[in-house]
Amino acid sequence: MYNRTLAASILAGCLIASCSQIKAQNIQIHYDTGSALYGAHKDRPLITTTVEMFKPDRWGSTFFFVDMDYRSQGIAAAYWEIARELKFRQGNVSMHIEYNGGAPYVKNAFLLGATYTYGNAGFTKGFTFTPMYKYIQTLHSPHQFQLTATWYMYFVSRRFSFTGFADWWREPSANGDFVFLAEPQGWIHLNRFRGIDPHFNLSLGSEVEASYDFAGKNGFFLIPTLAARWDF
Repeated sequence: MYNRTLAASILAGCLIASCSQIKAQNIQIHYDTGSALYGAHKDRPLITTTVEMFKPDRWGSTFFFVDMDYRSQGIAAAYWEIARELKFRQGNVSMHIEYNGGAPYVKNAFLLGATYTYGNAGFTKGFTFTPMYKYIQTLHSPHQFQLTATWYMYFVSRRFSFTGFADWWREPSANGDFVFLAEPQGWIHLNRFRGIDPHFNLSLGSEVEASYDFAGKNGFFLIPTLAARWDF
């Protein structure tokens, strides 16, 4: 499970307006239904935690997250991603540098590209699009590419949000040459409701992992989660 939805909404505002004081972090926990829905995922861990951090500065922004999957014996898998947006003038385009990797099934990868960002005037909806060169370490043909899109939408005075990302990249394997992964998330932000303390930063929601030939699994899978998130 990958997550980069926190940065999607903030990045749009940061590339269009001055937001050097904005920063955000959150912790998520997901109950995964993949092992119940698909025989191919019978050994898939039930619980995933995510820690995300986003921080802008005068030259752009830094975003990272760490995913960990758990079985009853402990941590079964981990994934780490860190990305840097570099922007030296006002505008909608920034330079993108990224590293990602994990165990046991994700190879180290180094990415370089450019991000185009759009956000509306109220920053209630927007998207980013990033084409990248991708160097996948230990792959017999390491020079590949990746296309990434992120999006965000807020509804009903920001009580609800729909965010997510989609990745499509080339990584030749026994299953095929290309991999697709998308993870849309829907959240209910409890502190936006009347009668709830605005500092009670708990959100409840769901994520759906839509994947094709991902993580050694052949074919298309659609796996929802039940999730909770606390923002700092």
